[in-house]
Amino acid sequence: MQNTQIHDHLNRFFAHFTNTLWIMLGCAIAAFAIKIFFIPNNLIDGGTVGLAMILGRIVGIEWLPVFIVLFTLPFVVFASKVIGRLFVLNTMIAIASFAISLALIPHLFHTPFHGEALEVVVIGGGILGVGIGIIIRGGGCLDGTEILGLIANRRLGFTVGQIVFFCNIIVFSMAGLVFKEWHPPLMSMITFIVVARVLDFVLVGLDETKSVLVISSKYHEVEKAVMHELGIGLTVMYGRGGFSGESREILYIIIERLRLAELKELIYSIDPMAFIAIESLHEVSSGRNRGKPFRRQQTVKKHLPSLPK
Repeated sequence: MQNTQIHDHLNRFFAHFTNTLWIMLGCAIAAFAIKIFFIPNNLIDGGTVGLAMILGRIVGIEWLPVFIVLFTLPFVVFASKVIGRLFVLNTMIAIASFAISLALIPHLFHTPFHGEALEVVVIGGGILGVGIGIIIRGGGCLDGTEILGLIANRRLGFTVGQIVFFCNIIVFSMAGLVFKEWHPPLMSMITFIVVARVLDFVLVGLDETKSVLVISSKYHEVEKAVMHELGIGLTVMYGRGGFSGESREILYIIIERLRLAELKELIYSIDPMAFIAIESLHEVSSGRNRGKPFRRQQTVKKHLPSLPK
């Protein structure tokens, strides 16, 4: 028992240590995008980072790391009373790493990027999206408005995306009013869209996972074919038809998007009248992958045990 507890503690420690390294890497990438692409081209980020960038342009951009910490710290303190301690710890690590990276990058990279607007938006926004995505995959958060979104989601019912988007509209509008120039804020808005798309790519990846519900009168044949011919595990659930009142067996399958056509072809070859419902899954995880947020499950096999009949 004691050896098992020690093993569990070591696993949790190494998982947290690995996540911390990922968070620090993501912060360095995000700071690189801000310093090399955003600031030289008068673009701003959204949220509290954007507010810090506006104030930094007024007072002095060298004060940007200090302003980011000052603007984000109240949200972290508030979050410590509402959200889990591990999330708050990871967020504090992210903010500190981001501030330090912002201070160090000008000494490591002396040439800012100046190019066409499209190049700045796509490349700079893409790099920032990668950095933020890595931070989130590591369990951290970089912006105070995201913390505000999590709190508002719990207490008011708004989604995190709605809160962040509303706050970013305010920040970009403030930038236009303060600097009396609307082109940079509009370009920043477009860049924000690029960041959001790249962020989704980092979090979800190309190999999007699908969940499939199958209702078939030949469910037993479909069940055997999916498991033996495709090598994919599934779960049998029991339901009842709303109109007919008849008991029905429902097959629940998780599969990679690239194998979806193969699955549909197999099912319809057995039962052309089968009903198939397909949904996108944000993430698939099992106990075997705990503490390994960057490892993607290639084939879901035997992870969903069949329910007893």
